[in-house]
Amino acid sequence: MEFLFAAEGVGFFNQLVDAFKHNPTFMVLNMCTLAIVLTIVVERFVFQLTRYRVNSKEFFAQVKKLVQAGNVDRAIKLSEASDYPILQLVRAGLTHANKGPDEIDAALSEKLSELKPEAEKRVGSLWSLANIATLIGLLGTVSGLITTFAAIAAPGLSQSDKQRMLSNGIAEAMYNTALGLGIAVFCMITHILLHTRAKSIQHDLESTMERTFNLLTVTQRSG
Repeated sequence: MEFLFAAEGVGFFNQLVDAFKHNPTFMVLNMCTLAIVLTIVVERFVFQLTRYRVNSKEFFAQVKKLVQAGNVDRAIKLSEASDYPILQLVRAGLTHANKGPDEIDAALSEKLSELKPEAEKRVGSLWSLANIATLIGLLGTVSGLITTFAAIAAPGLSQSDKQRMLSNGIAEAMYNTALGLGIAVFCMITHILLHTRAKSIQHDLESTMERTFNLLTVTQRSG
């Protein structure tokens, strides 16, 4: 049984290599598409996991204690400890703490509009790349079948040669389809994961903005 599976695996690999050698154009295009997809996915996951690793609730709790104690300058210094987006947003409000509610809201809104798109940057392109990979795979399929049937129709071929060419042509067509669909599925899954996390990050930024605005305006009224 193990020998049978091993033989099937070798046969599959040989067919794939033969298909690639016969007409690599569309497979190469899809491999290039896959390289672009992997670059975007890795970069986005690294960006989201590193730039938004601050616990916004814990950080805001520290800022709140300092602001309520009248230590706005210390709160600003705390927000300057790093360049994480959450800290940038809170710092935008703190630097306008001595101004009116309209100025505070304008400063926070401006910074939020700058930070929100970064969380979902390039994520939407994964959906387009999924469609591109699928279409490239289908083009490879159609091209392989056209070439195969044209070759079979040529005179002077034996029946065994025609069968072999038909088998290889269909294999080439199916490998192109499978590669395109596989890349498309990967794009869609990673798009869902990255998009969901981006929306969570954006919601966290909006919540932090509201908490910062309420903290500063309430502190002004109580002062």
